[in-house]
Amino acid sequence: MSQKIKIDPYGFREYDARWLYEKDINQEGIKNLGKGLGTQIKNRTKKNNPRIIVGHDYRSYSEEIKTALKKGLISTGCNIEDIGLSLSPMVYFAQFKLDTDAVAMITASHNENGWTGVKMGIKKGLTHSGEEMKELKNITLNEKFTEGKGTEKKIENFQQIYKEDLINKNKIKKKIKAVVACGNGTAGVFAPDILRGIGCDVIELDCNLDWTFPKYNPNPEDMEMLHAIAKTVKENNADVGFGFDGDGDRVGVIDDVGNEIFSDKIGLLIARELSTKHKNSKFVVDVKSTGLFSKDKILLENNCETIYWKTGHSHIKRKVNTEKALAGFEKSGHFFFNQPLGLGYDDGINSAIHICHLLDNHNKKISEIIKEIPTTYQTPTMAPFCKDEEKYQVVEQLVKQIEEIKNNKTKIDEQEIVNVLTVNGVRFSFEDGSWGLIRASSNKPSLVIVTESPTSNERKIKIFNFIDDLLQKTGKIGEYDQKL
Repeated sequence: MSQKIKIDPYGFREYDARWLYEKDINQEGIKNLGKGLGTQIKNRTKKNNPRIIVGHDYRSYSEEIKTALKKGLISTGCNIEDIGLSLSPMVYFAQFKLDTDAVAMITASHNENGWTGVKMGIKKGLTHSGEEMKELKNITLNEKFTEGKGTEKKIENFQQIYKEDLINKNKIKKKIKAVVACGNGTAGVFAPDILRGIGCDVIELDCNLDWTFPKYNPNPEDMEMLHAIAKTVKENNADVGFGFDGDGDRVGVIDDVGNEIFSDKIGLLIARELSTKHKNSKFVVDVKSTGLFSKDKILLENNCETIYWKTGHSHIKRKVNTEKALAGFEKSGHFFFNQPLGLGYDDGINSAIHICHLLDNHNKKISEIIKEIPTTYQTPTMAPFCKDEEKYQVVEQLVKQIEEIKNNKTKIDEQEIVNVLTVNGVRFSFEDGSWGLIRASSNKPSLVIVTESPTSNERKIKIFNFIDDLLQKTGKIGEYDQKL
């Protein structure tokens, strides 16, 4: 008897697809997702047999999911070019290198075991937009599939081609000692080789592949992973520590004394460095990022503009593309480099390479370079539970409350709200440059909370308490994943 199709509609997220495998989606459901994606690619490219790059991460079930997805794609007439075990950026790179029509990467990135998902894209260097996700959901759930006869071929040795592309363009002169941590995720096959290849002295931490993630999830926003890197940096007297997520499109950074540097601050350092060579450039950052970009003296001297935009790799990638920005930085560790520095997509290893160049060009330690930007007190990204079906309404309600507080000139820690940005949830800023953010997570049943103050740690905490108080009053908030 054939399996019944199972596919939870909530798995179609804002810009990628994520499910708990077999609870929320089964193999037949994945096959239908392949049929939906194949149909969509054919409609959008106007080709009967579009070529599609497919890759997968190192989870125990990723290959069987890839097999089911390929069956669906082939049944619509797509020609598959399978590059095997991959990082998301390797799949994006392959679309340029092999000049194909679309990509599909099987990965749940840093989500816990049991999760699976697909990152997909049609236009080179971009992943699905919200509109494309809605269209895919509609085609898939309503089974509006086209039929055709597709083919499949394996592309051998593409890992090597990807590694060499990054190594050959990025040789460094200094011997930088770098801790490279991969949390036993797929980046372990790539990051140590590439960073050694450019000239780093690499100390590996959890780079052997193990899909049970025995220590912690490979997530560079997770304090547990960052603390492990910091410890190894100090023990080995290293210059820098890098932590890569499960599918290699993000990086977290630890300085030479073992302090975590939030990725938005790293972004600011890189933006400053780039702005001197590329005057009049634009940069895009997400709403979770530090407020320092908007007032940074070096960026302003070099006539560079910073745009704050929606959080999410797909949103920032698109904005970098449409604004023809030089680079984009997301607080979660996704960095995007546009021509001439990159092809617009996020690659955690390329981001780490940019930090190596920063160290290569300056006769200073990274802890000294970071002191050149003003100190701010910043919370980690905190995610209180909120049901998928309620989170957007909860945020809408909070936006109204905060706009009211601004209009009434109500003070929080003796500060008035002077600016409210609502491109993605609500980011409200105060006279002294402090700010708070409340938005709905795009890939989990939770909200996202961040606060920052250039004035004091106390103010940062008071803004968080103000937000937490608003949240508790809604009665729709559960436990936080991490809290101050």
